[in-house]
Amino acid sequence: MSASVCLIVNPSAGGGKAGRVAPEVERALYEHGLEVCRTDTRDLSHARELAEEGARAGETVVVLSGDGMIGIVADVLRHFPGAVLGVLPGGRGNDLARVLGIPQDPIAACAVIADGVPRAMDVGEVAGQAFVGIASVGFDSDANRIANEAPAWLGNLVYAYGALRALCSWRPARFEIELEPPGERIGFTAYTVGACNSRTYGGGMRAAPDALLDDGLLDVVVLESLSKLKFLTKVLPKVFTGAHVQLPSVHVYRAAEVEISSDRPFTMYADGDPIGDLPVRVRAVRGAVSVLVPTDFAGESAFASPVEHTTGG
Repeated sequence: MSASVCLIVNPSAGGGKAGRVAPEVERALYEHGLEVCRTDTRDLSHARELAEEGARAGETVVVLSGDGMIGIVADVLRHFPGAVLGVLPGGRGNDLARVLGIPQDPIAACAVIADGVPRAMDVGEVAGQAFVGIASVGFDSDANRIANEAPAWLGNLVYAYGALRALCSWRPARFEIELEPPGERIGFTAYTVGACNSRTYGGGMRAAPDALLDDGLLDVVVLESLSKLKFLTKVLPKVFTGAHVQLPSVHVYRAAEVEISSDRPFTMYADGDPIGDLPVRVRAVRGAVSVLVPTDFAGESAFASPVEHTTGG
């Protein structure tokens, strides 16, 4: 790993948290012996430019933001063999950091940038755009939209707020999925269809508790339609532990690609941001990006094969 760091900061992430903590993060990285070039982003296009510049310069490209911008940077880095991504939690959900065993305190997480182990990680892809976590559609489309419009002071509660608000106006939708392989086509009346590269979304909701980050497959999770009362009391609480996948109304499939269509318009959201309108095809891109994980990473089960515990430099 390079001792030179391209630190990309989204100053508005986490309701402004990332911008406020950025000077301390920069100082912590220096104290770990790293050379740091920090830039605050103007927009997503600017973040892409910065990531490409860092990758071309052979720097470790570190993102202090939420998962949405991390996905944007990962989308750039996957086109540069040897590029390394560093993740510092700066958003409201920080789900990728959570799954990778990275501390939720961005200052503490700087140790992973200095001493972490590079690990090959899959990404998901929709219409050429990569995402790192979960792409979902249906009820989740409404919940994500509402959460994104919610006031910043709600913090991590925006996801629960979005779900409850979305439930009030939700009406059943018919979805069809085609899994490749094996080319199986299945129809459901459902709340949500998720194409999951990682395990959690919404600040720790374990939507796909068995998803692996390096198996080249998506966990496709379908929540069939049921009453709003049962959804609220029987399903939603179990999503926080992952126990919902044991319910008869929840189906989990594994596929390298899935095509999703529905009987009415929906926008698919990935890592909290819109990524495409149905119908869409989602695919897993195996080993697309190298990401730093802690040397004492205890979450090996998030990967199909063990982490090699060596020290980066």
